[in-house]
Amino acid sequence: MNGFNGCPGSKTMELRKNNEEEENTGKITSHLRQWPIQMHLISPTAPYYQGADVLLTADCVAYALGGFHRDYLKGKSIAIACPKLDEGQEMYVKKIKSWIEDAKINTLSVLIMQVPCCMGLVGLAREAARQSDRKIPIKQTVVGLEGDILKEEWLSA
Repeated sequence: MNGFNGCPGSKTMELRKNNEEEENTGKITSHLRQWPIQMHLISPTAPYYQGADVLLTADCVAYALGGFHRDYLKGKSIAIACPKLDEGQEMYVKKIKSWIEDAKINTLSVLIMQVPCCMGLVGLAREAARQSDRKIPIKQTVVGLEGDILKEEWLSA
């Protein structure tokens, strides 16, 4: 084991990559900057969330949206969740609120699919923002099942 106890998939890691290869060879590289990314596993006060632009996305979005890494993930810290299947979502509100208040994130972008259950993720973000004394911009982007952007808008808490 790599010098820590517990699941290696839960270890907080900041990933630094050189994306020049993509520009020079046409190879598409990942813009993922951290680990873990699943909302249940993240620490909202991890260093990569401090003062960051944060992307909260439904699990399915990256599979439907061809330019996900380049157009939405690049330069952002991320967390993923499924508002239909994940249990214990009350913890998500606490973590999002901690991003806002403790990590002092700059912005929160919420990417969801067009299916009705995904609106629950937007609801969690809005509830956390409503509970917070600190206000930040929240952007909602709705992705169609064929990977097209159906709607983008800035929300009020």
